[in-house]
Amino acid sequence: MNIKIESPVNKYYVQTLCMIFFPGEKFGEREEEREDAPSLYLRTEKREECITATARMRLGDREAVAEKEALLIPQRTEERTMKIAVGAAILAVAGELVGYRPSWGMLIGVRPSKVATEMLNGGVSKTKVKKILTSDYLVIPKKAALAVDVALNEKRISGTSAPKDCSVYISIPFCPSRCTYCSFVSYTSKRLLDLIPEYLERLLVDIESNFRVISELGLNVKTVYIGGGTPTILSADQLRRLLSKVASLTDVSALAEYTLEAGRPDTITAEKFAIAREYGVTRVSVNPQTLCNEVLSGIGRSHTVEEFFRAYEVARESGIRTVNVDLIAGLPGDNFKVFSNSYDRILQLRPENITVHTFCVKRSAEVLRKNSQIYSIKGGDAGKCVDYSQIKAIQNGYLPYYMYRQKNTVGNYENVGFSLEGHEGLYNIYMMEELHSIFAAGAGAVTKLVDNTGNDTSGKSIERLFHHKYPYEYLGEDRTESFREAAIKFYTEHSLI
Repeated sequence: MNIKIESPVNKYYVQTLCMIFFPGEKFGEREEEREDAPSLYLRTEKREECITATARMRLGDREAVAEKEALLIPQRTEERTMKIAVGAAILAVAGELVGYRPSWGMLIGVRPSKVATEMLNGGVSKTKVKKILTSDYLVIPKKAALAVDVALNEKRISGTSAPKDCSVYISIPFCPSRCTYCSFVSYTSKRLLDLIPEYLERLLVDIESNFRVISELGLNVKTVYIGGGTPTILSADQLRRLLSKVASLTDVSALAEYTLEAGRPDTITAEKFAIAREYGVTRVSVNPQTLCNEVLSGIGRSHTVEEFFRAYEVARESGIRTVNVDLIAGLPGDNFKVFSNSYDRILQLRPENITVHTFCVKRSAEVLRKNSQIYSIKGGDAGKCVDYSQIKAIQNGYLPYYMYRQKNTVGNYENVGFSLEGHEGLYNIYMMEELHSIFAAGAGAVTKLVDNTGNDTSGKSIERLFHHKYPYEYLGEDRTESFREAAIKFYTEHSLI
């Protein structure tokens, strides 16, 4: 897609808006050589009381033009006002040519409730926030209501994060098989699975190093999250080594939450969950994604529906306080009838926590090689499935407490966490809303240092420290001292110690 911009507006913002209507599209000057390539010309003008955006889009032999304006008001910055004008103009021309209105309007970020949170924190009423989201940001009413509900629930659950709070993330980036929509192809190969014993040894060193720095900084660990991949791909003995290491470094009984993302039902055993309970784990995930064997087979999951129910029963009998179950709306081969049946059966189990994701395709996923048209801007049945999950969750006593979006989701829909009261996934909120620092260990893990002492969430200072992405790269890195120095420098410079 060829884009020409005569405006100081952020180019990435423009490209991301275009990708809502043209998913998978690439951007560059040479795209204009393709006769079928969509093109966009965008211009903005600042006037005395407003910013005007003019957009002209061409698709094949058709063209659409729109001019939109946004008032300059004290309640928002000039940059945001420009984005509103630009967003309205692009949505108008692209919507006319493609015949699609995105549910989230011009909200393109990972956190669609962020704008609602900022307005609520600024004293704007719940009703007014909904109105602004629909009128200014062109969000459809039910999504505006969802954004406000999530923002209010997050605020109620998380409260005010203290400057000395932090969380710990531990990465186990291995899986027993590869889902066709996942991009981490090599993580399932035998060569990499054979690295698990060596990987665990290196990981234990990093975990100890992280807790040492946390102690040196005088921080309080609120939550620990062991994610993946599939952490329960570890043997029972390996899992015991990992959990006993954590227990030796912090008082796990004092944690607000301790999560083991079990994930694949075919890796779950009573012995592993008994070990998890013994070492203080309070939350586990058992994730079927769908309760249809044909769909499971089609997406490369190596377990059956029956194995999920067995694994769920193991989780219930373990005595671990909170069980989370994940489902995905819009999977290849799925439809509303199949999804709603899966969701109703999950609701009958009454897990404390349910997360509904929208199907998302990573760029290097196997499914793209088989079907390059897998992206769908309208999403087929996905929207109906997402709506159904949200209505039924609330009817059954669950509240939406956590929400985020990913690129290239079918229909541009969201991922929402629902919970019974008192069982919300705290780490998810802390991480997504950047309420405090996350110290991470393992391949692909990212430490996020956060200065949360400011009043304005958009004004936080954040620094990210990256581990190597792949296990074999991670085994060769030695960043223990550099990570320590970077963390101490950040906390010192921001007067947090």
